[in-house]
Amino acid sequence: MILYGVPGWGSAISELMLTLADIPYQFINVDGFDKPGPQRDLLEKRNPLCQVPTLELSNGEIMSETAAIALMVLDRCPDLAPPIGCVERQQFQRLLVWLVANVYPTFTYADYPERWAPDAPEQLQQNCIAWRKTLYLWLDNHLKASPFTFGEQLTLIDCYLCVMRTWGPGPVWFAENTPKIAAIADSVCQLPKLHKVLKGNDILC
Repeated sequence: MILYGVPGWGSAISELMLTLADIPYQFINVDGFDKPGPQRDLLEKRNPLCQVPTLELSNGEIMSETAAIALMVLDRCPDLAPPIGCVERQQFQRLLVWLVANVYPTFTYADYPERWAPDAPEQLQQNCIAWRKTLYLWLDNHLKASPFTFGEQLTLIDCYLCVMRTWGPGPVWFAENTPKIAAIADSVCQLPKLHKVLKGNDILC
């Protein structure tokens, strides 16, 4: 498999997932893909939407979207989610969709506000960041287990929280306002199996 991404971006989540599942992959850094140039041309040939992560499977098929990649990983390594039939399974499914449906769009619009609101980019950016904080606060209030989201079992949701903790509003804000998310991210960072990937993505605890 070939994973096209940028260190520290959403592709870092997929790197953690693939590593946990012992699925071998080659990482190709397409930093700068969001501007015209060779990196964008390279990515656009695989994914016309020019998004990271873009995963090229061994059969040549293309996958994008971290949630879709997560489901593919679970097909190969079911232990990275709560067992089918238990209450936690439904909550896992809910959070997987919740993170990409609610939190992700705040980055889509806040990172490039001039694309969506050229007359008021700063206002859009500020509103998106403020909304993102309320989402993280809601999530932290609904997390009950430790050291991971679902207790002792490590799941793919923990990969999301570990990486997203490094994004805005930043690790200091998470530590001060969402201690449960911060603690889960710390637990993931302590896993020796992931140290190489975490270091390659500048994710430090």
